[in-house]
Amino acid sequence: MPQITLPDGSNRQFDNPVSVLDIAADIGPGLAKATLAGKVDGTLVDAAYIIENDATVAIVTSRDDEALELLRHDAAHVMAQAVQELYPGTQVTIGPAIEDGFYYDFARGEAFTPEDLIDIEKRMHEIVKRDLPIQREVFDRVDAMKAFADIGETYKVEIIKHIIPEGEEVSVYRQGDWFDVCRGPHLPSTGKLGNGFKVMKVAGAYWRGDSNNEMLQRIYGTAWPDKKQLNAYLHRLEEAEKRDHRKLGRHLELFHLDEQAPGSVFWHAKGWTLFNLLINYMRKRQEDAGYIEVNTPDVMDRSLWETSGHWQNYREHMFSTQTEDGRVFALKPMNCPGSVLMFSQGLKSYRDLPLRMAEFGKVHRYEPSGALHGLLRVRHFTQDDAHIYCTEDQMEQECIDVIKLILDIYSDFGFDDVVIKFSDRPENRIGSDEIWDKLEGALTNALDSMGREYKFFPGEGAFYGPKLEFVLRDAIGRDWQCGTLQVDMNLPERFDITYIGEDGERHRPVMLHRALFGSLERFFGILLEHYEGKFPTWLAPIQAVVMNITDKQAPYVEKVQKMLKNQGIRAISDLRNEKVGFKIREHTLQRIPFMAVVGDREVEQECVVKTWEH
Repeated sequence: MPQITLPDGSNRQFDNPVSVLDIAADIGPGLAKATLAGKVDGTLVDAAYIIENDATVAIVTSRDDEALELLRHDAAHVMAQAVQELYPGTQVTIGPAIEDGFYYDFARGEAFTPEDLIDIEKRMHEIVKRDLPIQREVFDRVDAMKAFADIGETYKVEIIKHIIPEGEEVSVYRQGDWFDVCRGPHLPSTGKLGNGFKVMKVAGAYWRGDSNNEMLQRIYGTAWPDKKQLNAYLHRLEEAEKRDHRKLGRHLELFHLDEQAPGSVFWHAKGWTLFNLLINYMRKRQEDAGYIEVNTPDVMDRSLWETSGHWQNYREHMFSTQTEDGRVFALKPMNCPGSVLMFSQGLKSYRDLPLRMAEFGKVHRYEPSGALHGLLRVRHFTQDDAHIYCTEDQMEQECIDVIKLILDIYSDFGFDDVVIKFSDRPENRIGSDEIWDKLEGALTNALDSMGREYKFFPGEGAFYGPKLEFVLRDAIGRDWQCGTLQVDMNLPERFDITYIGEDGERHRPVMLHRALFGSLERFFGILLEHYEGKFPTWLAPIQAVVMNITDKQAPYVEKVQKMLKNQGIRAISDLRNEKVGFKIREHTLQRIPFMAVVGDREVEQECVVKTWEH
């Protein structure tokens, strides 16, 4: 006789074991019709899942966050069924839900064409209309391998053989005559998928991600709760294509990338102007907030990275070299150890704390060539890092001050919709649980005292401390993770740094790791796409252009431009022998905020100078 506790705290008693769908029906027929799945004691399960004991149960409908991943997972299965119906002999391998959609990897002798993708999407809609029940079955491991071997699914046999331990049962989901190995959960039927999906593209992918294995064909799709949300997503993709920072960077002559230096940026004059504007802005904000600025070497001995733990935890992402004398050096992937060495110079007192040391440090990280993406994923970049050294008593207030600073800075750039993510201790970590309790408490207490909501991501902290991540939403609704705040008592321990307390004894400082823009290159790319190259005047690399109509106005144009530059305005002149309409159009396409056109009357009355001075 299970007793079911619902999210509102009410209880329902049942005489026999009961499914999630039965509970929904007991509440009301409308809820039963809308039911997609359930959460039993916090675990997502099928609507058909049977509950035999007392449990807390929530009904999942299309309005719940969990529904989206269910829809995308089912879309992958429906797509796989459609492919195998259309192209017999094709094998299916792996097909998960991913951010904004899903994919499935297929083994097929012939390449999929754009026309094939249209046919696959059409067949998917047909399978949805069939409203096939989706049912979970449990196979013995040996029986499961035989069942898939009998239909020629050798990849599925390999998955079962190498991923599922001997003696463990195999979960299989069936929709009509089609079935697949899957842990689930899934929707009650294919009809629940609706029509908010689209097959997008095909790409190559190695079996199990290993380049030594055979190449498969990966078909990507996107899925949403309804057609309206699908169309909104497709519109965002169109906007994103127009705003692609790589195209805008070339068009606006800001930067370029070259295969001679993969993952590194060649800044052109206008781009470098904007890059330095970002640094100067941040430098002023940090100075006002009590930071000092330092600079540490780019190349340091391997022993430093062994002490910090980066060599053991981050080695595959580091560039290193050995000199003729046998010493091994690494290009720094992070600024933290160098900052600790700065703190260790000279005796520090509690009166020196909090000590806030900022650095615009150049860091180098090896990213696979296939992962590089314009300014958004590079190998060589600048971090607006800072490390704050404080006492345990000061730790929480310093966290509050950093959070306030980050949010205020983002607001200056037009980002007011910010989500904060909190990640606690990972499995692969250094330091005791007692230390981690203190560090995690400092972050959550700071957020709670500020009344700031946050999303919890268990186990995703850095190896040396928990962290906050700040996610910005741009003009077309995309999310970008930028700033971070981490609290750390482990690196100070590993490097044995101390300060003299009020009691005259040595004490271990707490270390806060903080980045606001994060990677300046990446933040530049985000800004470029957010504004579509139409920067607000204070950020525009060129704020004004002064143009003549004929050669007679050239001296006055040069006078105006000089006056503007003397007033701190980034102004240029355009004295080319071109029609003024052509010039206006060209500078409009270059997104220059202000344009002044000078003719004889403007020269005679000196009205351009008077207008600007006003």
